[in-house]
Amino acid sequence: MRSTQCQQIVQYINDFGSITRMEAMYELGIANFGARESDLKKNGITLESKWEHGTNRYGKPIKWKRYWLSE
Repeated sequence: MRSTQCQQIVQYINDFGSITRMEAMYELGIANFGARESDLKKNGITLESKWEHGTNRYGKPIKWKRYWLSE
């Protein structure tokens, strides 16, 4: 049976501890992570998040969110 994108996100978090939008895109092929986050919330699964900071290949500051399952 084929798993849903929401199931894939939860499984990825269980396997690796957290996920970012880019990881969802590149590792799972999920382009609209925000919609899946909303679907998870409707089904009683809440994701917590925090901002992470780094630099891009040109040395410019960037930030992104990392998500994990709420306890």
